[in-house]
Amino acid sequence: MKALIIEDEYPAAERLTKMIQKTDSSIEVLEVLESIEAAKRWFSSHEAPDLIFSDIQLSDGLSFVIFDEIPINSPIIFTTSYDEYAIKAFKVKSIDYLLKPIKPQELSAAIEKYRALTGANAHQDYGHKIQSLLDILPSAGRKYKNRFLVKQHEQFVPIHRHEIAYFFTANEMVCLICNDNRQFLIDYTLEELEKMLDPSHFFRLNRQFIAALSAVKKIHSYFNGKLKLDLHPEPLQEILVSREKASSFKEWIEG
Repeated sequence: MKALIIEDEYPAAERLTKMIQKTDSSIEVLEVLESIEAAKRWFSSHEAPDLIFSDIQLSDGLSFVIFDEIPINSPIIFTTSYDEYAIKAFKVKSIDYLLKPIKPQELSAAIEKYRALTGANAHQDYGHKIQSLLDILPSAGRKYKNRFLVKQHEQFVPIHRHEIAYFFTANEMVCLICNDNRQFLIDYTLEELEKMLDPSHFFRLNRQFIAALSAVKKIHSYFNGKLKLDLHPEPLQEILVSREKASSFKEWIEG
């Protein structure tokens, strides 16, 4: 079986690749694609794989767009952080899903399901199924903020989500820190940012920080069940995650 992964977070893609190979060594992961545009280019020059694993929220939009614009009849296993209502919709339309963080036994069951269905349903119109899913899944249209327009001297500069390391607040001001350590003041509170940012890419560490997954370099055990983090670029203060948030933070890291 040849499989394709569509996932824009490198740690999550690497973890899924290893899990697939450990679950079934006969599955060959052809490639990992990180965006809608990359997927379109790939499908334009390659035959469809036997099975597709696709995250829903990608850096340039919802992955449904790929399958809506390109006729693909390969079975698709979506990886998702959607709520229970959305999961029910997937079940109704017989499109499988893996709820993040992905568990090995659930991955194994999903692969076995599609092996069993291959013969009887090899010609299913999965593109039509996805469109049907969109019709009953309003929350699938939810879009997160991918760019911020910030002021630099007398100009305005767009900062893409991939450039952001973290946000922090001090003295009632919120600062956006880029991966290259550029810093910009923005007119949003952390509470507002929590609602704007994709939770699969950003996490509210504490009262002062929201960090991107790519900014977390090391995680240390700390007193009383807390976690101490090393971020890049290195902030001026110590970054702690509370004992209450430690478990959900670890799940977020695992994808």
